Amino acid sequence: MNYSPPELRTVNVIRYVTPLREGGSLPAIAEADDEFLYVLKFRGAGQGAKALIAEVISGEIARLLGLRVPEIVFCNLDAAFGRSEPDEEIQDLLKASVGLNLGLHYLSQAITFDPVVTTIDAKLASQIVWLDCFVMNVDRTARNTNMLMWNKQLWLIDHGASLYFHHSWQNFEEQARKPFTQVKDHVLLPWATELDAVDTEYRSILSSERIDSIVSLLPEEWLADDSSSATPAEKKKIYKHFLETRLSLSEIFVKEAKYAREAFV
Repeated sequence: MNYSPPELRTVNVIRYVTPLREGGSLPAIAEADDEFLYVLKFRGAGQGAKALIAEVISGEIARLLGLRVPEIVFCNLDAAFGRSEPDEEIQDLLKASVGLNLGLHYLSQAITFDPVVTTIDAKLASQIVWLDCFVMNVDRTARNTNMLMWNKQLWLIDHGASLYFHHSWQNFEEQARKPFTQVKDHVLLPWATELDAVDTEYRSILSSERIDSIVSLLPEEWLADDSSSATPAEKKKIYKHFLETRLSLSEIFVKEAKYAREAFV
C-alpha cells in the first residue's frame, strides 16, 4: 500500500468566539478564514509550545493507527488580533501567542464520553490504551476522559499531556524504556483485553518512515525555545529516537498494562 505523508493545513484566525475555561491553558473556540470553527490551543499558555508539539505527534500517530481525531491545523494569530478583548487574562494570552498556534476542528454538539452510558468494544479499548501507553498520555482517566461522542462515533481529543519527557529533556533514553505505570488509571483499561493483538498490528504500521513523517510536521518556531541547548533539528531527532525506541520495546508497556488490568479486574 502506498503511504502518503501527513500534511497539516494552515489557517488564519479571524474571530475569537469564546474561551473554554478548562484547566490552566484557556483554549478557545475560534473561527478561521476557511469559515470553520476550531478549538484553538495557544503557544502562550502554561505548557507553551510543548503541549502543541504533543498534540501534533500523538494526534497524528492516533490518526495513522486508524483512530478518530479531529483535523489538526496550524492556526496563525496576527499581532493585531485580540486588542479589543476586554478580559486582561485572555488579552495577555493572545499577545503571548502571536504567530503559529494549533487548532482542532470543533465537533459541534459532541458530548463527553461516559463509559457508563456508551459501551466500547475490546478492540477499540485496547487500541486506545496501547496508544496512550506508547505516547505516555496521562490524561485519559475517568475524571477527564478526553474523548467525545460525535455522530455516534468515538473521537480522541487533548493529547497535550503526552510525551512529558520533553518538559525537561533529561534522560529521554531512560524514559523511552519505562513502562507506563499511570495506565492503572486509564478509563478504558477494564475493557482492553486485546492488547497483544493490537501490539502486533500497530508495530507493523508504525515504521521509521512514518514516524519521521509525523515528527517532520513540527514547526521550527515551536522547537526554538530555551529549555534545551539542542537545535530544532536535533530535537526532532530526539522525538523520533524516543518513539522508535519505545516502539521497539512495546512489550514493556503492554506487559504493564496487562498487569494493571488484572489487578483492577
